Amino acid sequence: MTAPDLGARGTAGWSIDAPIEASIDTSIEETEEPRGPVGKAFRLSAADSLSLGNALSGFLSVVVLAYSAIDQLKVDGKFEPDPRFFGTAVVLLLIGATCDLFDGLVARRFRASAMGAELDNLADVISFGFAPAFMVVIWGGFAERLPLWLVLAAAGSVLLAGVIRLARFACVKTKSGDFMGLPIPMGAMTVVSIVLLFQPTVWTIGGIFAVAWLMVSRVEYPKPKGNLAAVVLGWMMINVACLTIWAAGLAGGDELIQVGAIMQIAIVSAIPLRVLMFKRSQRKERSSI
Repeated sequence: MTAPDLGARGTAGWSIDAPIEASIDTSIEETEEPRGPVGKAFRLSAADSLSLGNALSGFLSVVVLAYSAIDQLKVDGKFEPDPRFFGTAVVLLLIGATCDLFDGLVARRFRASAMGAELDNLADVISFGFAPAFMVVIWGGFAERLPLWLVLAAAGSVLLAGVIRLARFACVKTKSGDFMGLPIPMGAMTVVSIVLLFQPTVWTIGGIFAVAWLMVSRVEYPKPKGNLAAVVLGWMMINVACLTIWAAGLAGGDELIQVGAIMQIAIVSAIPLRVLMFKRSQRKERSSI
C-alpha cells in the first residue's frame, strides 16, 4: 500500500483553486473600474447643447425677476410687478420650452450622449420647476393680499411637484406612451398664465395648487409627436409674439396676453375633463354589457 501522493494532490488542488481566485480578483478589479465609455461621457452632443440652453434660459428668467424686485425695493421701498420684466422672464421660459421640445428630436435624429437624459431633467427642474415657483413668490409675496406662508406653500408645491414629476417620468412608462401627469413645461406655462392673468387671491393660489396636483396625478396627457409637435411649437411662437407686444406696451397687448393665458388654462383643464368623460362612458358601456 503506497502513501498518498500529497504533492500531486496539492498540485491538483492548486490547479483547481487558481481559476477561482483569479476570477475573484478579476471581478474585484472590474467593480473598481468605471463602467462604460468614460471618454464619451464628457462629450456634449447637439441635444445636450439645447438642454444647457434650456437651463440657462430658466436661470436668466430668475435673474430678471430678482433684479426687478431688488431694483424697485432699493429705490421706492416697495415692489410692484413690472410687466416688462415679467414679459421678459416668460419669453425666456418659452425659449427654454422650445429647447426642451427640440432636444429629444435632435437626440433621436443625430445622437445622444451618455448624460443626455440627466441633463434634460436637471435643466427642466431649473426652467419649469424653480423659475415658475420663484415667479409665484415675486407675484404674491410682496402683494400683502395673502399671508406669505400661503404664497410660499403654493410656490413650493410647484417646485416639488415638478421634481416628483420628472423623477417619476424617468422610472414609470405608460402603456399608451403618453405622459402620466401634466408635463412640467406645460405646468410651468399654466402657472405663468395664472400669474399674468390674475391678481394674487385665495382662488388663484388654489389654481396654482391644482396645477401642482395635475403634475403628480395619473391623468394622461398626449405626447407631442408629428403634427402635434408642430402645433405645440407654433403655439409657443404665438405666445412669444403676444408677450413681446404686451411687454412693449403696444396697442392690443393686454387683450392678446389675456386671450393667450385663458387658452393655456383652458387646454390644461380640458384634457382631464375629457379623460374623466371618456372613462365614464367606458364604465357605462361595460355596465350595459
